[in-house]
Amino acid sequence: MRHWITSVFATLFMMISGGASAHEFWMRAEPLAPQVGSRAHLFIYFGEYFEGTQAGFLTSHSAVLRHYSAAGSEDLMGLVPSVNPIGQVPVRIGRAGTHLVAFDSHTATITLPADKFNAYLHDEGLDSIVREREAAGTLGREGRERFRRHAKTLMQAGGKSDATFAIRTGQRLELVPLNNPLALPPGSPLRFQLLFDGKPLPDALLRAWHHNGDQTLSIRAISDNNGEVTYTLPYPGAWMISTVHMIAATETDEVDWDSFWGSLLFEVPRLK
Repeated sequence: MRHWITSVFATLFMMISGGASAHEFWMRAEPLAPQVGSRAHLFIYFGEYFEGTQAGFLTSHSAVLRHYSAAGSEDLMGLVPSVNPIGQVPVRIGRAGTHLVAFDSHTATITLPADKFNAYLHDEGLDSIVREREAAGTLGREGRERFRRHAKTLMQAGGKSDATFAIRTGQRLELVPLNNPLALPPGSPLRFQLLFDGKPLPDALLRAWHHNGDQTLSIRAISDNNGEVTYTLPYPGAWMISTVHMIAATETDEVDWDSFWGSLLFEVPRLK
């Protein structure tokens, strides 16, 4: 137990102090298709290429953890400790249908050398920030960034689904399915909308991630003027969509940029 807690603290330190800005972050429920009356368990991960290291839940890092279903919503933050992080949070599945859990982190800061910061901006489709830095003559300066995470996971209990998949949780950066990804088989067009502060976010890079055997598949898309993308996902199983948005920081001299990292995890059903 002590070794695991030490590892989790090290993981949290990496997320907050330096490794986070080059990594996706996601939350996964196990199982993604729970039985009614059972408990699913929530896990959070960060990593690259949908390969993750498990992190822990702790109030100093976790700001929001909320469970949504057709019955309403419940705050799960009472299950998150203030000391000694836990690796999973249980969610009681009290009814058949779709269940959604949303996680928001507190803010953290990071400073990267100019070359690494510019490369990361390019990799994440944030070339508009590169252009802003170039226009301001600051392309050679280090990148001082404040970041936060917004993650969602969907579950389907009892073989049934409902409109819960489309609930807007109010995350500052939020991925919202426009049709039900839990009910449509592989090859079906799946539409998603990206919102920032409740408004459609155009020209953002989104990636859909999936493991197919030993291979990792990544499908890129750019949001249109209404913040929408359409994916035709070819395989059943767990998929994660990730994206990042950045704006100039205001009302602070500590950082220059605010970034918002969003993800949505769900399971595409198999053909019957």
